[in-house]
Amino acid sequence: MSLPTVIDQTACCVPRVTSALTPHDAERAARVFKAMGDPTRVLLLSLIAGSPEGEACICDLTEPVGLSQATVSHHMKLLAEAGLVTREQRGRWAYFAVNDEVLRAAADALRPA
Repeated sequence: MSLPTVIDQTACCVPRVTSALTPHDAERAARVFKAMGDPTRVLLLSLIAGSPEGEACICDLTEPVGLSQATVSHHMKLLAEAGLVTREQRGRWAYFAVNDEVLRAAADALRPA
């Protein structure tokens, strides 16, 4: 099998957004991108998304990033406020899962029409 040397741009990656964002949608997207503007938060999202259960306890996130529980909690609060993760309290620990819908919407916001 040989691959074509020129990729037909019309055959792939059809954009989902067909018009400019509204000011409200632009504000929401900016909040998401601002939350992802920190390498630690991107790493935390990656750790959660890559976990076998698709979720992670805050207690399991401190060691991989090398930060205190309080600092990780702060980062997770910002991710939750941006809607990038969902949070579920189980006893004394908080469990987080990535909100795929918000990630897709953020990516779609910048795809060309």
